[in-house]
Amino acid sequence: MTGYGRSESPVGDRTFLVEIRSLNGKQFETLVKLPQLLKPYEFEVRNALSERLQRGSIECTVTLKLNGASRPVLINTELAASYHRQLSGLCETLGMDRSGILDALMRMPEVVAPNTDAMDATDWARFREVLDVAIGRVDMHRLDEGAALERDLRTRIDNIRLLQREVVAAEPRRRERIREQLRRTLEENLGAERYDANRMEQELLFYIEKMDISEEQVRLLNHCDYFLSILAEEGEGKGKKLSFVLQEIGREINTTGSKAYDAEIQRTVVSMKDELEKAKEQVLNVL
Repeated sequence: MTGYGRSESPVGDRTFLVEIRSLNGKQFETLVKLPQLLKPYEFEVRNALSERLQRGSIECTVTLKLNGASRPVLINTELAASYHRQLSGLCETLGMDRSGILDALMRMPEVVAPNTDAMDATDWARFREVLDVAIGRVDMHRLDEGAALERDLRTRIDNIRLLQREVVAAEPRRRERIREQLRRTLEENLGAERYDANRMEQELLFYIEKMDISEEQVRLLNHCDYFLSILAEEGEGKGKKLSFVLQEIGREINTTGSKAYDAEIQRTVVSMKDELEKAKEQVLNVL
């Protein structure tokens, strides 16, 4: 599910900015961008994202801002002094101008090095609070989207139930059309006087039983009810169950269409399939 969370707070002599973006996805995929200071804690950051967000394509970016009292780099003054003495002596020997010595010193090996200060347990705990706030704001975005998503899924299932009623209402007309079509075929090929009406009724009953769709309609309604009951449950982890139930709903709709042999019901089945596909697209966003 989509969402965005941002949190910024000072931690010691630093300020951390955490930005998290979440996009829809079947699995949990994460891209974490951390400053060097937080590299040792990358595994813990990924775990925190996975436990709270569970699913989707997650991008987490942490930016480190240093205040005036902090030192982004370290200067080895003793080594720089040693280099200075040697460079000064070289300039004197060669009769060169010493004005460029400072620039040369700053480029000498190991004179300037990144600040390798480690984050202590207290600062890490405070950073986790900043991270948790950003994750919580992503969750709030997801909850808003989830409410709209639930309404849409309910609408799709309710539409399928309404269309199922149309199938049931069309069933008597379908049976009569089958009966009339069979009678007409026999009369055209054998003549009205040359076939046994009683035998035709027996064959007709057998023929209609093979195309009976009443069981499919009962199961279809049961699956729809089950889908709505899962949707109403509290908690997470319903996405895969809902997806499975939609597969069962699709199976009953397809069977209805294949057994109907009726243009009116076929049109209704096409509409049901359209609603089902929309529900399948949306359920991919459910955790």
